[in-house]
Amino acid sequence: MDPAINYCCTCGAPVAYRIPPGDSRPRHLCDACGAIHYRNPRLVVGTLPEWEDKILLCRRAIDPRYGKWTLPAGFMENDETVPQAAIRETREEANARVDLHDMYSLISVPQANQVHVFYRSRLKDLEFSPGEETLETALFSESEIPWEEIAFRTVAITLRHFFADRTSGSFGFHAEDLLPS
Repeated sequence: MDPAINYCCTCGAPVAYRIPPGDSRPRHLCDACGAIHYRNPRLVVGTLPEWEDKILLCRRAIDPRYGKWTLPAGFMENDETVPQAAIRETREEANARVDLHDMYSLISVPQANQVHVFYRSRLKDLEFSPGEETLETALFSESEIPWEEIAFRTVAITLRHFFADRTSGSFGFHAEDLLPS
């Protein structure tokens, strides 16, 4: 969970935590300047990079899930679009260049205050390597995916949808909620 907000980032005065008029949820409010400090879910954005019949995965060099495999992804930054974030994160995590296809999966993770978005993409070339937050990068066919070593449930869900869609010959958009297990 997010730490408490103690002081207003607009004026520096102490804030209170209560329901503002016209709202239904408690918020951090500044009585001095009137600012309402909203806390909203963070976007985790990435790609599902394809090369022939294989998918590019990254082995994490950071916590959480150090040493586990994931799709290249990370937090969206301010002042960028969702597609820009997907391309940037793929470059940062795997030093890979991709052509984006359509948004492929959108998975709400309310217990982590996150929304995970993945785009199908095609690697432009085989010039990829571990980024600063990655131990290793590798291409995997469906039978080679290290399912027991996948870092996040959202990644496993996205991969399973991808392989099922590929088998059926029809790729669709997948949106779902990931509730606590």
